Amino acid sequence: MKGARFKLTGIIMAVLALVASTSGHAGAAPLKILAFGTSLTQSFGVPPGMELPAVLQAKLDAAHIAAHIINAGVSGDTSADGLSRIDWSLADHPDAAMVELGSNDALRGIDPVQTEQNISSVLEKLTAAHVPVLLLGMKAPRNLGREYATAFDAIYPRLAARYHAILYPFVLDGVALDPKLNQEDGIHPNPAGVKVIAARLFPYVQQLIAETRAQKGAR
Repeated sequence: MKGARFKLTGIIMAVLALVASTSGHAGAAPLKILAFGTSLTQSFGVPPGMELPAVLQAKLDAAHIAAHIINAGVSGDTSADGLSRIDWSLADHPDAAMVELGSNDALRGIDPVQTEQNISSVLEKLTAAHVPVLLLGMKAPRNLGREYATAFDAIYPRLAARYHAILYPFVLDGVALDPKLNQEDGIHPNPAGVKVIAARLFPYVQQLIAETRAQKGAR
């Protein structure tokens, strides 16, 4: 009888230990991920609920990943515009950030040196706030010439290495120049295009979440 009681106590202790080991993530507040960018992040021209942050959110929910994406995309923003509002966005205390800036700089032919300085300053502020970053790269339109395209395209891998950010090399990968995946302007993805971007980007978002949790656990 005494042995049976000890055995039952052992089982109860094992169950309590299991509950304790799994309750950390289950009871934790969802991570806040700032989706900070241009009309490509905002998903200009796409019906409500089909924006890139919303499609990524649906994927997170389906995978039972406790994270909430904040759509902080602003149509028409240049890298300078993004820099001017990053402090305001940081006031929401995001745990991680996806940064997508530079597309409108390229469309306007802004000097890549200036674009890099602006995005670098954005990443500097996020780094100072201990916010891990997923940097979404962009490529310059080829009609701007080889010299401009070479200088512009190099911005993103260089900044990712400098700030230890995760790099998604080209935000429009698999979508750019495909009429079936873009709106009539040939620039902004349609809902089908958004789904392609979300599917390709999702593993990088998962990596961002994993690194964020690891960083928070190390503090």
